[in-house]
Amino acid sequence: MNVERSKLIAGVKRITVKVGTSTLTHNTGKINLAQMERLVREIVDLTNQGREIVLVTSGAVGAGIGRLGYKQKPKTMPEKQAAAAVGQGILLHMYEKLFAEYGKIVAQVLLTREDLADRRRYLNARNTLLTLLSKQVIPIVNENDTVAVEEIKVGDNDMLSALVAGLVDAEFLVLLTDTDGLFTADPRINEKARVISCVYQIDDNLRKLAGGVGSNWATGGMGSKISAAEVAMNSGIPLVIASGLRQGVLMDLLQGKEIGTLFVPRDSRLRTKKRWIAFGSEIRGKLHIDAGAVLALKEKGKSLLPIGITEVEGDFGPGSVVSIVGPDGKEIARGMVNYLSAEICKIMGKNSVKIEEILGHKDFDEVVHRDNMVINKD
Repeated sequence: MNVERSKLIAGVKRITVKVGTSTLTHNTGKINLAQMERLVREIVDLTNQGREIVLVTSGAVGAGIGRLGYKQKPKTMPEKQAAAAVGQGILLHMYEKLFAEYGKIVAQVLLTREDLADRRRYLNARNTLLTLLSKQVIPIVNENDTVAVEEIKVGDNDMLSALVAGLVDAEFLVLLTDTDGLFTADPRINEKARVISCVYQIDDNLRKLAGGVGSNWATGGMGSKISAAEVAMNSGIPLVIASGLRQGVLMDLLQGKEIGTLFVPRDSRLRTKKRWIAFGSEIRGKLHIDAGAVLALKEKGKSLLPIGITEVEGDFGPGSVVSIVGPDGKEIARGMVNYLSAEICKIMGKNSVKIEEILGHKDFDEVVHRDNMVINKD
C-alpha cells in the first residue's frame, strides 16, 4: 500500500468518476452492457458505504452511432449532434434501469462551457448537483452535445469531469479509461514502457510524453487527461487515471492500492469562487500592469489598484473575468473586475483617491480585489 495514496484518499466521501467511451462501448459503437453493469455495481457499493458519487459519462455519441447504423464516426457537427440526441436517451435509459435494480435514483445533468463560464449559471449548476447529492441521487453528467458547438464546447469529458469535481467540491477524481495509466512510453510500441505511479508536477516533458496534438497516441485521449489533471491539481483535488476494465478498480483505489497514475494536488485548495475564476470562467479582456503592480500582487498579496494598470484590452463590464499580464506579456493572474473597461481606461495610472473625481462615483478602491483574484503559479 502506498502511504502517499492512503493519506490523500483516506476517508474521502465525495468522488467524481469519469468513464470513457472505450470503457462503455464495443468496437461496434454499441453499449457494452457487461462493463456498464459492473461499473454501476461498483458505484452502488460505494454509495452504500455512505460515499457520494457524481458520474461523468461519455458514450452518448457512440451509442447514437450504433443505433443509427453509421459505419464510422460522423464528421459534421449536425451529424454528431444528431447521434448524441439519439444516444443520450439510450445511455440514460440503460443507467436508469441498472441503478434502479439496486434501488438507486439517477438524474441527468447536461452542461456546456457557457453554463460554467457564466457565474450565475455556474452557481445554479452547483446548487442543483449538491441538492441531488443531499437527496442520495446519483447525478449523471455529460456535455450537452446536442446543442453545443465548437465555441461553447467544454472540449471533452475529461476536462468536464475536472470542472465538475471543482464545482461540487469533490475530494477525489477518477478517470477510467482503457489503459492502466500514464506510461513512460507508448506501450503499444515499447515493451519496456511502464506505468508512472505518481505525478507531482505537470511540465512540457510530461505533456510530450502524453502525446502532442496530431500524434497517434494523443487520439487515445491521454493529452486531454493531462489537461484535466492540471485543473484538478490546481484545484487541490487528487486525480487518478486507471483502467475501467479492471475488476473492482474503484474499491481498490479507495483502499490505497497502487494502481493507475496518481496526480498529487497542490497543498492549498482553491475556494469555489477562485476555482471558477481560474478554470470555469470565460476571459473577457486583459489588464496590462507595470512591474510594481506585479510585485504587489505576487509577493505582497495585494489587490490590483488603478495606479498599476498601463493598458486595457477588450470591452467588458463589472463582474467580468480578465487576464492580468505583466510588462513581458505573460499572464500572472486572473481576476474579476469591479469597473467597466471604459472606466478603467480613464482611471488607469491614477491613485485610487482620484477615482470619484474622474468617474463621478467610487464603488471600490480596487479594480480587482484580492479575494476575486487567482495568481498563476510559476
